[in-house]
Amino acid sequence: MSCVSVYGKTVTDSVATHLSSLNEKQKNILYEFEILKNNGFSTDQFWLKNKNHFPQLDDALRDELAKQVFVNSHIVYSAPKDAAIQFWMQTQLLTNWMFYLSAFIAICALIALFKKYWSLLIEVLIKNLTPLFRFLFSPVLLTYELFLIGVVCVIYGCIIDEFVLRTVIIHLGLFLLWSQSTAIFTKVYWVKKYVLEIENKFWGKDPWETVKTICLPAAIVTLALVYILYKVPSDVFYNYEIVVSGIAAVYALPFWRSLEKYLCPVLFPWQSDYSARSIKSLGACTVIALFITVVLVCQWNAVFYNVITALTGLLLLSFLILSSKINFRYNYRNYYYLQFVTILFLAAAFLYSYHVRLNEIIWFSLIGTSIYIMLKYLEVSSFFSDWKRGKAWAWKLLGLAGLLWLLGKGILYISKFLFIS
Repeated sequence: MSCVSVYGKTVTDSVATHLSSLNEKQKNILYEFEILKNNGFSTDQFWLKNKNHFPQLDDALRDELAKQVFVNSHIVYSAPKDAAIQFWMQTQLLTNWMFYLSAFIAICALIALFKKYWSLLIEVLIKNLTPLFRFLFSPVLLTYELFLIGVVCVIYGCIIDEFVLRTVIIHLGLFLLWSQSTAIFTKVYWVKKYVLEIENKFWGKDPWETVKTICLPAAIVTLALVYILYKVPSDVFYNYEIVVSGIAAVYALPFWRSLEKYLCPVLFPWQSDYSARSIKSLGACTVIALFITVVLVCQWNAVFYNVITALTGLLLLSFLILSSKINFRYNYRNYYYLQFVTILFLAAAFLYSYHVRLNEIIWFSLIGTSIYIMLKYLEVSSFFSDWKRGKAWAWKLLGLAGLLWLLGKGILYISKFLFIS
């Protein structure tokens, strides 16, 4: 047994000097002395026997040295030579090496056996596990597995701190939830096929097919987005996505098909003009979204600002699509009417956002107005000559560049007026 001292307590200079001069033998004697003292034994005989190993020490200094050695030491045990414990330790070391050797030999033997019976093993595995793998990776079960992976991605993504990784994982989960729920409800398990199913069922006559093909998957995604917004409220862009999925879920309900003929005249008052059915459906959906937006705006409650912003962004996009010349083939009465409605909406959105100081809607309206003006420039030019076949395309392009410059100057002036003045 040996005593190893590590001094960590503050002592007097005299005690510290004596401690530093002690050798290993003296430390062991003082350690044993302190043990005897702490256990209530007489230390006189022990000290008389061992005091010759020390220089002249008074009792107080001796007791302090013994105390410091005891407090700041730990025991290192070494078994005596030929002791039973030493033999047991050597036996354990030997058997450990035997175990290592047996493991190495077993690995070599297994490799040799695999080499000899590998083809037979593969044949047995294929024969017995093929039904299991066919079941595990069948289109039906794989669809449910991917759906569960989507749920895990949404839940796990919400607890990730890093923004980019969190956004990627959450959107992967949302895509899996939408695609696999659509596959489950349509019983069509390939993406290219059930995308066609969505388009066919939207215009189909069976209401239940429309509900389970479009409405239910959109509702599942909407619920997932509600959970995401609850867990990660700082990611405000999910407000826009939940509006999209929510509108898709609501508008896919079959009874809206019967209401389209009453909603479309709001944006298409002249029925003699031909428009694609998808454009009329977009118009009806725009009317619904516009009504919801007006209702929320009239609440004058900051709680709805994110939803109003999202709806405004969608409405801007819808009006840009609806007001496009390409949707009108024979006469342009609805086209001119929609230009008026679009300009009115852009102005109303800008004035509202300026009044309540919603910077997102201000920028939406400025960017939307810029895109609208550029589109109208291209459309007005196309009234007189085709861009591809006309000879003045370079002048038109130069005019577009000048228009962009003017729009940039206008946005700078307006932003300076709004945010600096």
